[in-house]
Amino acid sequence: MHVRGTTALVTGATGGLGQAIARALADRGARLVLTGRRVAELERVADATGGRVVAADLADPADVARLVEEAGEVDVLVANAALPANGALLDFTPEQVRRALAVNLEAPIALTHALVPGMVARGRGHVVHIGSLAGKVASGHSSLYNASKFGLRGFALGIREDLRGTGVGVSVVEPGMVRDAGMFADAGGVPPKGVRTVSPAQVAEAVLDAVEKDLAEVAVAPPELRFAATLGGAFPTFSSWLQRRMATDEMQRRMAEPNRAKR
Repeated sequence: MHVRGTTALVTGATGGLGQAIARALADRGARLVLTGRRVAELERVADATGGRVVAADLADPADVARLVEEAGEVDVLVANAALPANGALLDFTPEQVRRALAVNLEAPIALTHALVPGMVARGRGHVVHIGSLAGKVASGHSSLYNASKFGLRGFALGIREDLRGTGVGVSVVEPGMVRDAGMFADAGGVPPKGVRTVSPAQVAEAVLDAVEKDLAEVAVAPPELRFAATLGGAFPTFSSWLQRRMATDEMQRRMAEPNRAKR
């Protein structure tokens, strides 16, 4: 489907990736509904993109229901909001575990469940779930984040098949390590030697491609990282060895502390 003239709901619109996605959709001619928790920041993004603000906390099911009601008719859902959720599982409180799963997995499923019937009735629409290469291959100090992104990938690819022939598409866009914005950049992450990063603009362009070309899965990463993720998903024991050699688990451990306040 064409983005121009659609109404697109973007969650997590105050984050760096969310802002890049919002700008790309607005530039392509979409009308935006922007949601997040930080109202002042949402309004700044709305001023820049012509969007409409509906503040909501996606960890609260009542807020998710209110968001659906206030958003109205939505043609494109970009479920981008996520909590970092990296670090050792035993460092999380039960409430932090609940919030991570609620925002990263339950809210995208709930929004899809609520908005897709209207899309099906109109015979057009698209849902984009912003996943991660962490949804294809697991790593140390990231078990909770892995769980949410593995689940999101499975849900997106599964419901895509359920909706085949309805005019409604579903995609999962999976960034690797993103520079300048997003969780990796916010935590001051440094990629392993020889591994390249991607830009927020590349992720936003992948979202547009996913919608307009009805792509099932888009990995936004350089070839070497895409290959490693595919290989790691098929051969987890080998992936574990390789990640230890590349000190990936140590990188995840270092990133956990700066992200602790976001849990």
